[in-house]
Formats: sequence, C-alpha cells, structure tokens
Amino acid sequence: MSMDPTVVVHPDPEVLAAAAAARLVSTLADIQARKGSASVVLTGGGTGIAVLEQVRRSPAKNAVDWSQLDIFWGDERFLPADDDERNEKQARQALLDHVPVEESRVHAMAASDGEFGDDPDAAAAGYAEVLAAAARSSSTATGAVEVPTFDILLLGIGGEGHVASIFPSSPAAAETRSTVVAVRDCPKPPPTRLSLTFPAIRAAEEVWLLTSGEAKADAVALALAGADEMSLPASGARGKQRTVWLIDRSAASKIHTLRR
Repeated sequence: MSMDPTVVVHPDPEVLAAAAAARLVSTLADIQARKGSASVVLTGGGTGIAVLEQVRRSPAKNAVDWSQLDIFWGDERFLPADDDERNEKQARQALLDHVPVEESRVHAMAASDGEFGDDPDAAAAGYAEVLAAAARSSSTATGAVEVPTFDILLLGIGGEGHVASIFPSSPAAAETRSTVVAVRDCPKPPPTRLSLTFPAIRAAEEVWLLTSGEAKADAVALALAGADEMSLPASGARGKQRTVWLIDRSAASKIHTLRR
C-alpha cells in the first residue's frame, strides 16, 4: 500500500505546469536510466495539456528517450478521431507531434469513427486488451489486474472530485473487475467517454494528481481528508509506491480547514 500522499503546492497554474513538466522529464529520465524504457499515462484537461506544452518548450525534454516510452491514456472523449475535444489530439498537438515517439508505443483509446465504430463498450474492451497485451509483454505485470505496471499515471481532478472519467456515484466508480469501461451520461460534455477504472489506476507505481484553481479546493481538501471514493473519486486514485498531489495555492486553500 502506498504511503500518505505528497502534497506540493505551487504559487499559480503557470508555475504548477512548468514544475510538473520538469518533474515529469526528470522522473522519466531516471526510470529509463534504471531500466531502459518507461511508461506514462496521460490526462486531458487544462492542466494536463499545459504540462505537455511545458515539456515541449523545455530544453531538458531531450533527457527523455522518446523512442523508449510507452504512452497510454487514463480516459478519452468518445468522439471522431479529428475532434478537437479528443485528449489524444490535444496531447499530439501539445507534445507528441514534436518529439520522436515510436508510434507503435503510443496507445490511444479508440475514436467513435475508429475500428470499433460507434460502440463505446467494444472500444473499452479493445483498450482493455491493449493493456492486457502490454502486461503480457512486460515482466512487470501485476498478477491481479491485467495491465502493465505504469511508471507514472497523470490525472486531473474535476470540481466535483472526478478523476479520469470516473464520476461520483457512477457505475465506473464501483467497478472492481474491468480495467477499462465505457462511461455514458457524463455530467459534463461530451457525455460518452472511455475510462480506466480504479483497479487499473492503482496498478501504477506513481499517481500524480494535477489541478489548480479555487473551484477545485473543496474536492482537493475532501480527497486528502479521506472522503469515500464512491462519492469523491479523487480519493481512490493512488499509486503503489507514491501518490503526489501537484496543485496551486488556490486549489490548496481549504486543505487545513479540514485537517484540523
């Protein structure tokens, strides 16, 4: 079980994105130095994409061997491949199109006009198989859950406490067996998504939760105070070795009122 989370508070969203980018580059470089390759699970959202943009701008980005990096996603909007709302498209524009990634190691979730057509359940099952295949081909598979042991898994947090596309009191929050699920009727658009589940998220060595702004302060404080993961999914996001909260001062503003 991972220890208590590390909480790092930065002054504002710009510093948060730049600092998280520096941390990501150095941590991936360390992992590659240790074992040759590394894996990362990306997130969409304002902060997640801002971090990728900061990596692209960083002179240190070439410390990462981009050809020895496996890239996955924690969730995806189930939309056509060229839709601007797709996390994959945003990540490619922000970073992946600008670094020498090995395309066969970029594992995107299917689009609604992709190989599974407009069937999110089939697309979720397809991504579960991608993860299972990656687990089988790596020596780091973790028996219970058929996913690779992700080195770093990035997550944003919604104002109501959702992570990936696991929303409060949803079937996805209660899922204990599947590693990827289709999510319908999301409370924020677009309504249909694909998401990793808690068993898949918790297979990661390190989970980093990134968020900024006053609108997230309640969710951050409640999660760190140990709220129930069904009602506040951010509480259920933790890594095997480390859980790191990278937040700005506004998002951290209510932590101590609950901890006293």
